[in-house]
Amino acid sequence: MIDPAASALLTDLYELTMLQAYRDRGMNGTAVFEFFSRKLPRERNFLIAAGLEQVLGYLRGVRFAAEELAFLESTGRFSAGFLKSLEDLRFTGDVHAMPEGTLFFPDEPILRVTAPLREAQLIESRIVNLLHFQTVVASKAVRSVLAAPGKLLVDFGLRRAHGAEAALLSARASYIAGFSGTATVLAGMRFGVPVFGTMAHSFIEAHDSESQAFENFVRSHPANATLLIDTYDTVEAARKVVRLAARLERDGFAVRGVRIDSGDLGEYARQVRRVLDAGGMQAITIFASSGLDEYALRDLAAAPIDGFGIGTRMNTSADAPYLDCAYKLVEYDGRPKRKRSEGKANWPGRKQVYRRFDTEGRIAGDTLTVEGDCQEGTPLLMAVMEGGRPIAASPSTQAVREHVRAQLAALPVRLRSLNRADPVVPTCSQALRALASQADAEADRARG
Repeated sequence: MIDPAASALLTDLYELTMLQAYRDRGMNGTAVFEFFSRKLPRERNFLIAAGLEQVLGYLRGVRFAAEELAFLESTGRFSAGFLKSLEDLRFTGDVHAMPEGTLFFPDEPILRVTAPLREAQLIESRIVNLLHFQTVVASKAVRSVLAAPGKLLVDFGLRRAHGAEAALLSARASYIAGFSGTATVLAGMRFGVPVFGTMAHSFIEAHDSESQAFENFVRSHPANATLLIDTYDTVEAARKVVRLAARLERDGFAVRGVRIDSGDLGEYARQVRRVLDAGGMQAITIFASSGLDEYALRDLAAAPIDGFGIGTRMNTSADAPYLDCAYKLVEYDGRPKRKRSEGKANWPGRKQVYRRFDTEGRIAGDTLTVEGDCQEGTPLLMAVMEGGRPIAASPSTQAVREHVRAQLAALPVRLRSLNRADPVVPTCSQALRALASQADAEADRARG
């Protein structure tokens, strides 16, 4: 059984129809494509590059299995010679990219592919699919991190994620953005993301007594018991927790926390905190969930809540669920290329992004230029794959998470706001503008 996520057929049909047409004309020169976002969503001041590890894994393994070629043959769309040529297709190109977790702005390529045309073209759809999704989620999740600094933030998004892969990758993306962990167990095994969990209302309802349900759970999980207290009466349940915790302490059991999942979370948290403190249970933490996002966290900043479970609105990026992003040809056979369509024009050629910092180490601005044109600042695009082989092992999710933390530390104060601020607009170098003029002149001559 072929893993759908790794299948060469996880692509758009037009990638394959173009490949056959390229082959028929003998076109397989070196092509350069770049992935970038044309603009920021209205609700974002920056984006976080994510998904590179999955892209490199896909490129290492992309190939056509016999049953996939048999399916393509059955469609009647492709010639026997073309299908035969796909048998040995492997990715043999080079990849340059911004390290995962890097903050970026409009028109800045976060990934560049240099490869024979058929290889660079075939991978377009899956690359966009992988980079787009995790970048969207990481860029949403980091806003909760900014809104609730120092709080425990847990991904609760599995059950309403748009499929299994989305659930796993959103758990990864939110963790590298700064979340504390996830409730999705497989993400713990696959990516090393810390796993958190409490209980469901069904556990309480399955018992005849709420107090008995609490006690059974604590005795079953003596080292890490967080009790859901809003099934019936939230404040009364908190009183039950106080009585239970005091009794169980004598047996060596501890209640670590309580969770509130409905109602006015801020008001309930204040009432519950008073009950717990009055009962001498200052060490019991309060965890809240229920339709939360960064705006809700901002409104709850003054509430005595120690952590939050954040799901649907984060891993679907509900307020900005997509990017105006693209994977565009910027060079073919050594000549610069670019799209000039109204509203969708892009810059040609292999590019580099240089980031400048002020005296306090904050981002002062970016310069977009052609590769080889050194500018002031730090270059952001780095070689990560050569000849189809990774140059080094991908960094751990923890390392990417630390990179995001460093990036946020360099973020200008105005861009940390949840509201739209004056954006960072990359400066285009003279060399890039000259290359664009050259590409346009060549295109105009070709049109006759």
